[in-house]
Amino acid sequence: MNYTQEKIRNIAIIAHVDHGKTTLVDAMLRQSGIFRANQQVAERVMDSNDLEKERGITILSKTTAVMHDGYRINIVDTPGHADFGGEVERVLRMVDGVLLLVDSFEGAMPQTRFVLKKALELDLKPIVVVNKIDRSDGRPTEVLDEVLDLFIDLGASEEQLDFPVVYASSREGFAMERLDKPNDDLQPLFEMIIDKVPYPQGQQDAPLQMLISNIDYDEYVGRIALGRIARGTLHAGETLSLCKKDGTNMPVKSNKVYIYEGLKRIETETASVGDIVCISGLGDIQIGETICALDQIDPLPVIEVDEPTISMNFLVNNSPFAGKEGKFVTSRHLRDRLMKELETNVSLRVEETDSADCFKVSGRGELHLSILIETMRRGGYEFQVSKPQVIFKDVDGQKLEPVEQLIIDVPEEFVGPVMEKLGTRKAEMMNMHAPVGGYTRMEFRIPSRGLIGYRSEFLTDTKGNGIMNSILDGFEPFKGDIETRSHGSLIAFEDGESITYGLYNAQGRGRLFIGPGEKVYQGMIVGENAKSDDLVVNVCKKKQVSNMRASGSDEALRLTPHAIMSLENCLEFIADDELVEITPNSIRLRKSILNNDERARQRNKK
Repeated sequence: MNYTQEKIRNIAIIAHVDHGKTTLVDAMLRQSGIFRANQQVAERVMDSNDLEKERGITILSKTTAVMHDGYRINIVDTPGHADFGGEVERVLRMVDGVLLLVDSFEGAMPQTRFVLKKALELDLKPIVVVNKIDRSDGRPTEVLDEVLDLFIDLGASEEQLDFPVVYASSREGFAMERLDKPNDDLQPLFEMIIDKVPYPQGQQDAPLQMLISNIDYDEYVGRIALGRIARGTLHAGETLSLCKKDGTNMPVKSNKVYIYEGLKRIETETASVGDIVCISGLGDIQIGETICALDQIDPLPVIEVDEPTISMNFLVNNSPFAGKEGKFVTSRHLRDRLMKELETNVSLRVEETDSADCFKVSGRGELHLSILIETMRRGGYEFQVSKPQVIFKDVDGQKLEPVEQLIIDVPEEFVGPVMEKLGTRKAEMMNMHAPVGGYTRMEFRIPSRGLIGYRSEFLTDTKGNGIMNSILDGFEPFKGDIETRSHGSLIAFEDGESITYGLYNAQGRGRLFIGPGEKVYQGMIVGENAKSDDLVVNVCKKKQVSNMRASGSDEALRLTPHAIMSLENCLEFIADDELVEITPNSIRLRKSILNNDERARQRNKK
């Protein structure tokens, strides 16, 4: 069914990680009658990616549509983490309003600020949804005041400050306009979207114009362009003009046109102004290009995405175990995969280096790059990565570095250790709030360099009770050297298999990363030294067999359980002269120079 322009509403849901936006979309889909009464529906149905389900976060923005009282409401579910801000920036151009979701206890968090700032700059109509009001520790009134302060800080206009508010529980599936007016469904939210969000503007009878905001891929039809029609009407099978980023134009044909209905794409013959559509058959398309009518070539402005802040080198695996576990191991495989990622990941940059086996990859943060690494690893790729490095800017001869706003919530007894550690990492305290529910909130400005490797220390210092969130907050003059790691590495002495006896002797030197029976090679990092320098240990050492026996010496050796290192832990741990070896089955740490004698010679040269 085609809807008239006035009957379409396009909205994006923006929120901090884990504030319940994907759960809210679930509830809206259920209550709009998209699913059959007996249909089995998974939780967080919009998080379709395996990594999204495992981590409980949204990585890729997705579109769905619900029908309510004769209106089509196109909903875009956006990532809550700033590292995926490139996704958010481009999808906001497809909508006319935003639902700003905030947790009734946590309030407005850094990522909320980031996306809201973008939405206000585009003059989108905001609706504030105070979510999780069924929480026993909720404080919806204070949170609403915090949101108002946030709008004022971001320079919102008088009209934007007069935002409508809905109180909701995504999990329970209800919303209400006032706390003293209980309700058992989302009807007030649907009504507010229809009443407050403007319908799409544009001339229906004018020549076609549409910006490609996203790209999908289908094995049968190839690349699919996703975007919102800004002007005119689109027909399946018509010949159009594709305006490339370099200023050239080429004729293309729209084989099939799809619109969203619930979670499915429905084929349609025509679509017009305001519809969010998918088009197949356009060939080699890129995000940010414009599709126009042949008789009026009028490209829209290219989407400008914030520049990357962190880079790391992706290298071909050259360890002794290279090629044993991965399916794609050569530099050609690595290059092709990274270039393919560029087609859909707009905030990523890939540069070739002097070496054919090394590529410099830049992204918006550690999580952005670690998700790429994990996706490649699961796809059968085998490679190595270096320590993440921040990207400096040179403005008028002055060296500038990225600075982040850091918000930390910790129990009162851990405030001292956290402030002490952050002080050594050049953090500057901006604010400190009185404890709420036993937790103190502190706000800092800290160089991005200071945060690399801090998260695991933070969890140790707060015994797992601390919560930290950060977001890029501009560039400032270089703040001097920062010591980010106070411990050295325990390095394997020789190739072989780790033995309990060798590990027992090594565990007194620090924290181990491997257990008995694991294959190791010379130069592989097997643990963290308690002291600041590196130490070579022989974890393959066997007990010498003799016919002499002594009381007690033959008792079973007890090993302390070794630390299990995730990909993020490894990226935080490594130093400048170390690498992370990534294979489909294993994640190993190693020195760039494996030979112990060669490493010693290099150290003496310095």
